[in-house]
Amino acid sequence: MSHTFGGRNARDLARSIESAVHSGSLQPGDSLPPIRELATSTGLSPVTVAAAYRRLQSRGIVVGRGRRGTLVRPNPASPAAPLDQRPAPDGLFDLAGGNPDPALLPPFSPASFRLSSSARLYGDSPVNSALGTFAAGEFAADDVDASHLAVTSGALDGMERLFREHLRPGDRIAVEDPSAAAILDLVGGCGFNALALEIDADGLRPDSLSAALAHGARCVVMTPRAQNPTGAALSKARASDLARVMKGRDNVLLIENDPAGPVAGASYLTITTGLRRWALVRSVSKFLGPDLRLALVVGDELTIARVQGRQSLGVRWVSHVLQELTLALWSDPSSGRRLAQAADAYAARRRALTDALGQRGITIDARSGFNVWVPVREETAVVQRLAARGWAVAAGERLRIRSVPGIRITTSTLPVVRAAQLADDIVLALRPSMPQA
Repeated sequence: MSHTFGGRNARDLARSIESAVHSGSLQPGDSLPPIRELATSTGLSPVTVAAAYRRLQSRGIVVGRGRRGTLVRPNPASPAAPLDQRPAPDGLFDLAGGNPDPALLPPFSPASFRLSSSARLYGDSPVNSALGTFAAGEFAADDVDASHLAVTSGALDGMERLFREHLRPGDRIAVEDPSAAAILDLVGGCGFNALALEIDADGLRPDSLSAALAHGARCVVMTPRAQNPTGAALSKARASDLARVMKGRDNVLLIENDPAGPVAGASYLTITTGLRRWALVRSVSKFLGPDLRLALVVGDELTIARVQGRQSLGVRWVSHVLQELTLALWSDPSSGRRLAQAADAYAARRRALTDALGQRGITIDARSGFNVWVPVREETAVVQRLAARGWAVAAGERLRIRSVPGIRITTSTLPVVRAAQLADDIVLALRPSMPQA
């Protein structure tokens, strides 16, 4: 398809290309014209066109691929909601959304009566002291130093602040492959380049981490448990191996992402001990509720100071109403029992599906979290076949960089008694597209 781009300067040219991406006339994966060719057609200088392309890359719209030129990102930053973030079609059992089970989340109403009636004013501490103390105890139980702690508006907000304060557009961030689509979107949307990290059931592979560091990764994002979409969880041996790889990497920021916290179904193993630059981001969304939009970020002193310093220039703090509500929900005397029951329920639902698949010859090792990853040859075809049988699952295209195609199945709300039927339907859907051994 032919496109007409133009403008008087780099800013105008970048806007015209961005408009084409947002309107859909430029699709993910489409190539932009070579710099000299576009310079000739627009009457601008090659330097101006190159500057426009750099603007687009810093905004997460395009990515440079060397000899392949400049391409629209697979997941360009856009105001439109990605397909995998939209509700499942009516009539389908939703196993695509990645959400917790609402029935296993605590009710807000009783906790709301425990909120303080005192007003918070400018100049107050950005972190509720009681929440900070309670959270520090939770981190200490996982052998994580919480001497320096910030509160952000969810895990992605925390990660974005960490990226912005440590990196520059164009820097390389090593991320698990496959990974949560939101993390890949964030990396691209902030103008960084993602390096794929291979994972298995024990988590991130040390050889892949070593290779990424050798290729100039300035930041590593890893998920020690409840990895989305695979359900991987670090083993003690793997954590020890990864810690050795990271030792002495003082110029690399390690970010551990803990999306499910106490309902992950696996113990937390950290490799941050002894590192110079590190952070752990623990969201409360999966065990207290996504609408709280709150995450706790701990790390080394400078890293947390940078996060809080940037907050002070913008949002200033996360609402103390939300912080107090989080504390009330999390520290309730019945909280430990409730969270343990939720963790057991999620584990039972996940195992019901993996066991049923195993009985049908499909071995899936998902040890924690809400999701199961099933490799396939043709994602769209399998998703459509399962939809025809009443199941909504997520195609893996937006969750991977170089890894083999697959589908993500969120088991958090899957009744154990329906796991066998789903496994039967998966087998039928896979038959025309089973990967070759």
